[in-house]
Amino acid sequence: MIANTEWYRVFLHAAETSNLTKAAQSLHMTQPSVSYAIKQLEGAFGVVLFDRLSKGVRLTQEGQDLYQHVRQAFEELDSAERRMKNLKQFSEGRLRIGANGAIVKDFLLPSLDSFHADYPDIRIQLSQERTSSILERLKKGSLDIGFVHLPVSDEEIKVLDSNASPYCAVVGTAFADWTREPLRTEQLTELPLLMLSLGSSTRSFIEGWFRSQGVEVEADFELNSLDMLAEFAERGYGIAFLPRAFVASRIADGSLLELRTETPLPDRHIGIAVQKNLTPSLAAGAFLEMLQN
Repeated sequence: MIANTEWYRVFLHAAETSNLTKAAQSLHMTQPSVSYAIKQLEGAFGVVLFDRLSKGVRLTQEGQDLYQHVRQAFEELDSAERRMKNLKQFSEGRLRIGANGAIVKDFLLPSLDSFHADYPDIRIQLSQERTSSILERLKKGSLDIGFVHLPVSDEEIKVLDSNASPYCAVVGTAFADWTREPLRTEQLTELPLLMLSLGSSTRSFIEGWFRSQGVEVEADFELNSLDMLAEFAERGYGIAFLPRAFVASRIADGSLLELRTETPLPDRHIGIAVQKNLTPSLAAGAFLEMLQN
């Protein structure tokens, strides 16, 4: 860079006022200081930028060319300064979150409602995805925060907090007889099994619970969402393993029945994940502070 920013600022004011004295007044400088800055700029480029007239100055052709670029550059700087101010005041900005469907409903929505009420001008972008996809997007920088199922073993990811999510086995009223007494794990396999599709961490969690007791299982229905699992279970197609909070209302109204198991289903744990060693955006930082408080 052959000229400093202040020379360009002086040049811009002189061009717009066509008068060095008026430019000096608007910049709170002396007129000789303005003349010096312009001479320095002309010397740096090796061109004459102003014709000196008896009642002021006028841009030369080269000065006109430079003025167009300098004006645009300062407009961009002004825009950047306004943007930074608005971000600081939370009148602009965005919050990008990734979460599993059940996590959105049971854990995220209440906090998101509070944040949206406090910062209505922040644009919230929410993606419902599997834990593996959320972790990849966090590492690529296309998400600010991820609500994921634990455990997470990734040196690029930091888990800030965690919550327990109890699971339960549910059926529709067609299988009411199965609710009379606690069931052995082997007995559960006598019912059609409703599970999420392969690759889901929730399916791996349920299969792992069976396997820990020496039981291998095979899904009769493979569905793509917890809503579909609950719907098919309610219609009497088999047994589904779901977060208790997710189906609490259906259990309360009797459309789903909870089965008792001799070996309780373990809780799953949900973590708030961010990319390690990355400074969060102002919006993300405010949301994380709200969550942790």
